[in-house]
Amino acid sequence: MAGKATRDGFGVGVLEAGKKNGNVVVLDADVGSSTRVKNFMKEFPERFFEMGIAESNMVGVAAGLATCGKIPFASTFAVFASSRVADQLRNSVAYPKLNVKIAATHAGITVGPDGATHQSVEDIAILRSIPNFTVIVPCDYYEAKAAVEAAAEYNGPVYLRLTRGAVPFVFDEKYQFEWGKVVPLRDGQDVTIFATGVMVDQALKAAEILETEGISAHVVNVHTLKPLDLEGVIRAAQKTGAVITAEEHSIYGGLGSAIAEVLAENASLPMQRVGIKDTFGESGEPDELMEKYGLVDKNIVEAVHVVLKRK
Repeated sequence: MAGKATRDGFGVGVLEAGKKNGNVVVLDADVGSSTRVKNFMKEFPERFFEMGIAESNMVGVAAGLATCGKIPFASTFAVFASSRVADQLRNSVAYPKLNVKIAATHAGITVGPDGATHQSVEDIAILRSIPNFTVIVPCDYYEAKAAVEAAAEYNGPVYLRLTRGAVPFVFDEKYQFEWGKVVPLRDGQDVTIFATGVMVDQALKAAEILETEGISAHVVNVHTLKPLDLEGVIRAAQKTGAVITAEEHSIYGGLGSAIAEVLAENASLPMQRVGIKDTFGESGEPDELMEKYGLVDKNIVEAVHVVLKRK
């Protein structure tokens, strides 16, 4: 199945946002080819700032530009865009609630051979815990492009989590991004699978396998992890009475935690989390790592079998 990386969607989306609004500016930390902002740099050189390998300073400069009415997109790899700059994200961006967008590419273990030091498996947890930040994890190229354009129109701090490698298309060019709302993708009656990012495609594949077993799965794309669509989550969970979460992130602090928090207070029902256990990644090809760390369709199917026994 054809696809593109969500970082490619970011590159196109931020260029389109820049064409629509002259206040959109881009800052990059010496990885412009990788973060796909080269075209923005060529089109708007006066609105592109190469900050070098100085991510903390980049976020601080972005905050300063935001105070002057600019809409800065600060882009680097997710592992640097979260833990390395946590102080600046908290105190320079979130605390004054400045209009800064963090475009974090190369997220998760699908970064591949770069290994554990460059595989952010905790970035969502960090950003979810910082007040005022919106956290968005697009599932494909088209959703990423639309999310970036929507982020440019939204006033406030946004963290966009993006992939290095290609992911299959879930949507097409007609897709309309709806801020802060879950997106049901497949109707089902027996179990609800909440998935985010690259795991949305795996969830859809799992649903096809489950269908051959006579199990009807309701698949929901959660692109906005904060603020979470409480009504949408509760409605989808209660529809089937059993829940699976699937994410290319630690099971601590990410989608699984977010859904569990909602259900603990609003809908007591069985739930299983599919994600990275309490561990770092390692060097390897993306497909090999997804298999090793239990992030493929068969792992979702196994989790469904477990949760249905508790239903």
